[in-house]
Amino acid sequence: MAKLILVTGATGYIASRLIPRLLDSGYRIRCLARDPLRLKGRSWFNQVDIFQADVTTPESLARAFDGIDTAYYLIHNMSAGHGYTKIELDGARNFASAAETAGAQHIIYLGGLADPEQHIAPHMRSRIETGKVLREGKVPVTEFRAGVITGSGSISFEMIRFMTELFPIVPGPMWMKNRSQPIAVQNVIDYLFAALTNPNGRGGVFEIGGPNITVYGDLMLRYARARRLKRKMFLLPGIPISLMAFGVGLMTPVPYPIAYALIGGLSADSIVKYPEALIVFPEVKLIDFDSATQKALKITHPDHIERVWVDGYSGNKSLKHEGCFIDHRELKINASLENVFKALEHIASKRNWQIEINEGNTRILVHDQDQRFGKYWVEWRAAPGSLTGKFADLTYLSQTIFFSPNGLPGFIYWYFSMSFHKVKLGYLIKNTARQIAG
Repeated sequence: MAKLILVTGATGYIASRLIPRLLDSGYRIRCLARDPLRLKGRSWFNQVDIFQADVTTPESLARAFDGIDTAYYLIHNMSAGHGYTKIELDGARNFASAAETAGAQHIIYLGGLADPEQHIAPHMRSRIETGKVLREGKVPVTEFRAGVITGSGSISFEMIRFMTELFPIVPGPMWMKNRSQPIAVQNVIDYLFAALTNPNGRGGVFEIGGPNITVYGDLMLRYARARRLKRKMFLLPGIPISLMAFGVGLMTPVPYPIAYALIGGLSADSIVKYPEALIVFPEVKLIDFDSATQKALKITHPDHIERVWVDGYSGNKSLKHEGCFIDHRELKINASLENVFKALEHIASKRNWQIEINEGNTRILVHDQDQRFGKYWVEWRAAPGSLTGKFADLTYLSQTIFFSPNGLPGFIYWYFSMSFHKVKLGYLIKNTARQIAG
């Protein structure tokens, strides 16, 4: 029987990329999550064992480790704000103890890339100290330390993407001159996966990065070149971290507490000083920043975006995610699934939309061919209700708008024109629902 692998941080970015890789390779997966409902929209939801637990609550971990061979520790608590360092260390201590008690054979941890001998931000110090606490237990720990991760959905990459798209002149602190060695998310997953079967790396600490060393500011300029945007950097000394984090939290998908921690991390170089990973894990072939950026741009499409808004909680939601502004709405229509979809097809045909996908009576994805301000899709998903009697034809309909802005004009278009368009489209759907309901 295939080994049973425990993956923590299952609702997070890295876990969402690692889990499909593990499943494709035949491993059995148990996901640990504080709120399992948040995983409901993931494509692999029905292929894994989901266990509700919290590393800060030791008594919840014992059963989670039952039968586990290897456990991935992919947790951070930056979103907790002030005091997150203690939370992280306590959680790591609880996790290492539970793994040891249960007889687990291996822990694989992803931490942060920084020189612990230098003055580094609390966020980076916490990542390194977390690895140290995990290694205090008897279970062997393989630790990888990574800096900026390049890939659609990575908080560091999304910060680069949204800020560069928005500002023709990108503001930043003098720290943007510090050095960085970004690594493609594909390579992070390669290393995490290789540690499962490569015995040479067990118990080691490995700094991992891509093939190129650059400065933080240049990452934004290189992203701009990939998008064919004209951008310049404008560096100012003495900008308070809190002010920068407020701007990032407002304009990007990165919440203020995480932005505060990440921006603080720019105050020191984040480069590989000890490249042993290249020798120990020769199966990993490094991808440069520009290639990883191009791949991230190519998969900015509804078919590839992780559906984090499908979290088991109904209602309207608006968010920024994987390069897109997303508006999600749900409603009930007293009509059959077939009639609902006929009406939706009629709406699409009367507008300047191209139907990309029409999956029977379950999903329609349309694409607006006018791309002056960005790429724009509308997705409708429907499911039959389970009621009987006069409401037997009840249909649950969700409408999700995806808008990937094209530079500053795209942001302006979204915040001004699209607000009216969303209202108009919402009225159109409700009016259609009334008509087909008779």
